[in-house]
Amino acid sequence: MPEAKNYLLGHGERLTERREHTGRPMEKAAPYTLTEARLRLAPRLTEAVKEIAELPEDACPHNESVAVVTIHPSYLAKTFFPTGLFRSLHLEPVGSRPRQVRPEKGAKKPTKKQREEEVLPTSPTADVFVMGTRRAFQRWAQSVPQWSDEIEAAEELIRIEDVRFVPPAERIRPMRSHDQNPLLEVVLHRSDQYVIEGFEQYLREFGVRVDLDRRISVRGLCFLPVRVPVELHEEMAKFSFLRVAREMPQLRELRPVAWSGVIRSASPLKIDIPETEPLNPDLRVAIFDGGIPAGILPASLVRRKRAKNLGSAVPESEAHGLAVTSALLYGSLPHGAPLPAPFTTVDHYRVIDQNTIRDPQGHYFEILNRIMDVLRQNPFDFVNLSLGPDLPIEDDEVHVWTASLDDHFSTGTALVTVAAGNTGEDDWDSGNARIQSPADGVNILSVGASDMPGTNWKRAGYSSVGPGRSPGIVKPDILAFGGSRAHPFWVPDAGRPGYALAIQGTSFAAPAALRMAIGIRAYLGSVITPIALKALLIHHSEDCGHAQREVGWGRIPPDVEQLITCPNGSAHVLYQGVLEPGKYLRARIPLPADGLAGNVTITATFCYATEVDPQDPLNYTRAGLDIAFRPDKDRFGESEYGQSKEPKTKAFYSLKPYATEEELRRDAHKWEPCLKASKSLRASSLNNPAFDIHYNARREGGKYDEAKPIPYALVVTITAKHMKELYNKIAQRYRTQLEPLRPVLQIPIRSS
Repeated sequence: MPEAKNYLLGHGERLTERREHTGRPMEKAAPYTLTEARLRLAPRLTEAVKEIAELPEDACPHNESVAVVTIHPSYLAKTFFPTGLFRSLHLEPVGSRPRQVRPEKGAKKPTKKQREEEVLPTSPTADVFVMGTRRAFQRWAQSVPQWSDEIEAAEELIRIEDVRFVPPAERIRPMRSHDQNPLLEVVLHRSDQYVIEGFEQYLREFGVRVDLDRRISVRGLCFLPVRVPVELHEEMAKFSFLRVAREMPQLRELRPVAWSGVIRSASPLKIDIPETEPLNPDLRVAIFDGGIPAGILPASLVRRKRAKNLGSAVPESEAHGLAVTSALLYGSLPHGAPLPAPFTTVDHYRVIDQNTIRDPQGHYFEILNRIMDVLRQNPFDFVNLSLGPDLPIEDDEVHVWTASLDDHFSTGTALVTVAAGNTGEDDWDSGNARIQSPADGVNILSVGASDMPGTNWKRAGYSSVGPGRSPGIVKPDILAFGGSRAHPFWVPDAGRPGYALAIQGTSFAAPAALRMAIGIRAYLGSVITPIALKALLIHHSEDCGHAQREVGWGRIPPDVEQLITCPNGSAHVLYQGVLEPGKYLRARIPLPADGLAGNVTITATFCYATEVDPQDPLNYTRAGLDIAFRPDKDRFGESEYGQSKEPKTKAFYSLKPYATEEELRRDAHKWEPCLKASKSLRASSLNNPAFDIHYNARREGGKYDEAKPIPYALVVTITAKHMKELYNKIAQRYRTQLEPLRPVLQIPIRSS
């Protein structure tokens, strides 16, 4: 009789309880007095107002313009956002951008070294874009020298480090080509009709046509394709609501032969793809790619669809789509063995046509619109994208693909995998090797490639690297096998039916990873949410000592069983639910009734979905978690206010190795949508341990009183290698609360 398996323990949310907040209000020492703030900012305001006044009238719709207010680094927390100041001045924040500044004074007493050097170090902060009428800016500049403590919101003036107007040249990114009439991607601060029509009218004066039908609006930002001669770029950038203009990127080529690198030395592999039924046909899975040639994959598994207004197919792109779809159904095709049973069926949407290939820049927006049109009309459980812009991500701007997908999937009702990109062999120092949009999304799962499926693996050389943008700094999230010259990834050969093709690329690692998540869902049923699937993949990934910049959280296991079972000496517990804004939740960690001895390791992974603010890259996620680990319920600490009412905390999460001192100081990790860490502890230090979770909400850097509940998942592993019966003891003690999540379908026995 085979040994009984220890399946993942579910319903950990039954071990949670609501808690009341017992903290104290945050206080901050001021870097400047009000008098100092007035003297510093008055001349800067005067200069900014002068430059705004010099703008052409048609460049300022409704006589409005935009300036930049730089926040002092000590006041980055949402509780210090100068909302009252802006309101009193009739100015409206419309976005932000990360910035490094060297403040004239700090909020804390300077160190001996800083006093000797008579200068403070640079620190990260935010440039806040504020819009208002030209008259509103003039009134601020004229009145600020007379401000006193009686002026409304005057105390918030001390939080401002700088005020300036962004010159047109600063809004234009360097062109990558030598085209004298390049196609630009223009981003406007607002998507209001009067702003968009004002931009169209302003450019019409220079003989430039704007196609408003191709615009894309996301959370207030408006993205527009416009072809503008180089000599007019600075004139265009005088438009007051123009945030940034950059040369339109191209789409990545969907050519397995040239793009992903066929391994020509590999021996031909004959394959037989039988007609078969999936294990769970009820799951809704979509792939957006280059299409699939007819007659190769079974019609019982793949529904060939196409987006609207599409031209004829491209054979090379169809070969890419075939490879991606095969990777989702079967993984890398095995040698000398039957194909694994597919977990579900797939809807493959072709979004590429001959026009796309002839003009990849011109159809950059059109491809995204095709994808979004399908997504808005169809509620999928799983989605894969192995295509996107051929452009590395930026720290200070969010690309339209990322913004659109993050916004759409902010509810957490689907698991989305995105290929990280194949630029890992480009220059790292310049940033050209970084992951490509939309792999930087916080509501998607970014997948890079490992070079082999077995042990002794490493990042495949072509696989794009991190870091991502903060928040979302650990990117790619995970790796999956994507092929290499020594160990190719096998897919059906579109040009030679009955044979397999040897390829490599993150395009195939992404659907292979999604296949593992679909497998979990197929075996365990709908009890597992998409956020929980994401958490399980990240939780069980292993970095094997490789740098986080290269492998993210690590490579996922190669089979589903490892993701849903517990080895001897450990227990995996899954918590799922929703978090209420501003509320506290205590999640107890289960331990045996008779306690433990020796060393115990606790590994915990948090994942959640969140609304986003694309116009605020530094404050991109609207939701964040304060997570406090309390190892002993009976040990209380002391504070300046006396004995604490809550058990002592112990550090658990950090952003290492990415965290700088400044990032740790401003608690940037709390806004990360995925957190994972392990701690080795003495068993004697654990007494009903728990995580206290507080859901913070912000919007555009400030407080967000209308925030929505967010879905979350927590996976906790308790490991005591010397206690082989750990799982059974935990399951027995919590038998009325935790339940083993046993498969609803039989898992096939693997051959050796």
